[in-house]
Amino acid sequence: MNPFNIETPAWMSDARCAEIGGEPFFEEVGASSRQAIAICHSCPVREQCLQYALDNHEAWGLWGGLLPLQRQQLKKGAA
Repeated sequence: MNPFNIETPAWMSDARCAEIGGEPFFEEVGASSRQAIAICHSCPVREQCLQYALDNHEAWGLWGGLLPLQRQQLKKGAA
């Protein structure tokens, strides 16, 4: 259920993180993201997830297998 009535993209229901919950993808700073990254790399919607994060300027969490700093570097490289 979506308590904020925010429309979510259809691909999100196919994401591997939807099966296990989002907590491992929003770890505290300094915590290991290794397990979450491995899950992302096997996700069928990884590319859509990454593009969503880039398009929406997501500053927190692991999206599309990339951490915030990695996404920033990717954006700078594309500019």
